[in-house]
Amino acid sequence: MKNKNFTPVIFRKFPEGDIIAMFPTFPGDYNQNTCCSYIRIGGYSSATIDLIYATKPAIEQEYKNLLEELVNIGYDDLKIYQKNQYWMTQERIKELNSIR
Repeated sequence: MKNKNFTPVIFRKFPEGDIIAMFPTFPGDYNQNTCCSYIRIGGYSSATIDLIYATKPAIEQEYKNLLEELVNIGYDDLKIYQKNQYWMTQERIKELNSIR
């Protein structure tokens, strides 16, 4: 179950090498299959949750700079996960339903 004292984040790597931070408990838009994401060039965006399965896990050395950037913009409570979990989807849908 989600602890309200941290923000789950999943770092993934595109084939070209870019790293994306996906926030699986934050809705990306009004579609329950999207979540909020952040990438160094472009900032925040909505991303399909399937992107987690279409990319590879990023290792610490690869996501270190992006993590540092996220901490600098206020994410001091991040908890890193390797994959999406059922409770994360439930939290995202619950949040989405509360703003509809």
